[in-house]
Amino acid sequence: MFFFLSKTVDFFLMPISFVGMLLLYAFFTRNRTKARRAILATFMLMVLLTNKYLVTKAFEWWSYDVKNISEVQTTYDVGIILTGGMMSISGPEIDHPSMGVHADRFFQAYLLYKAGKIKKFLISGADMPHIMQLQLDDGALVKRTLIQWGVPAEDIILEGESRNTRQNAVNSSLILKKQFPNGKYVLITSSFHLRRAIGCFEEVGITTDIFPADSYSGSFKPTLRDYIRPDPNVFGYSHLLWREWVGYLMYKIAGYC
Repeated sequence: MFFFLSKTVDFFLMPISFVGMLLLYAFFTRNRTKARRAILATFMLMVLLTNKYLVTKAFEWWSYDVKNISEVQTTYDVGIILTGGMMSISGPEIDHPSMGVHADRFFQAYLLYKAGKIKKFLISGADMPHIMQLQLDDGALVKRTLIQWGVPAEDIILEGESRNTRQNAVNSSLILKKQFPNGKYVLITSSFHLRRAIGCFEEVGITTDIFPADSYSGSFKPTLRDYIRPDPNVFGYSHLLWREWVGYLMYKIAGYC
């Protein structure tokens, strides 16, 4: 039920939904003053959501800073990777996957593994049932790729039941407590997603270190163009961050993090 409600609320609270509702209101209202105000609000919202400087600063404020691998002094028993947009494939007849927008999650884990910082991978997350049956989901594709890159299959554990961050934490905790009860863990996910992920794992009694991946901030030096020119690509990033804020708030209300 929570999964359904969260996705429903997620849809109605997204920036593109606000834009659509404002435009519909402006179209249908008979009050010209209110219609103009709605159009003005739409314009201002789009200016904010496509401003590279503002959106980047928002990511910097919310996200965790990227770490150097050389700074990691611990050898972890398990590197926990949360799936979602890491890899995709066009169909079962294709013999190779493509990198997704969040592929950096498993790539950073692989670099840690090659550097001797983690001993095993725990890849947590599920997809649609028919995708899972074909083994074309994120976890299966990442496992296949890691094996092709030289990682032994026995060093890769798949948790294929979770469909959200709360379930990632609950289901991963069962594996960790059973197979690595006294182990050291590092959580690897997108830097903007870490706040929610850390809270969820702590809520189920799992303490981890973190290794941020998939960063959208970094050493950004704005130019005059970044201050004033709308960038349509930035709208997608602002939508991504806003969605994470909504998700974090809902998890806080539900007591999941």
